[in-house]
This record gives sequence, C-alpha cells and structure tokens, in this order.
Amino acid sequence: MLLAQVWHFWLAVPFALGGVAFGVATIVGYLNKVVRPKYPPRGGN
Repeated sequence: MLLAQVWHFWLAVPFALGGVAFGVATIVGYLNKVVRPKYPPRGGN
C-alpha cells in the first residue's frame, strides 16, 4: 500500500508542472495576440 501511495504522489508532479506551463503559455499567448497589437513598435530611431 505504501508503494501505491508514493507512486500516486509522484504522478502529481508532471501534472502540476504541466498545469503551470499551460497557465504561462495562456498568459503569453494572450499578451501576444491581444495586448501587443494595441501598442505597435515605434518606428524610426
């Protein structure tokens, strides 16, 4: 039973990292698609 509990615990690590990566990718994608076109780069210089 102890082995099953330890295995179940470590199974959560990739899921948690995947969730964090998905959240960061969502925020970066939103900023690139929505916020960035509102503020175009300044020309010249």
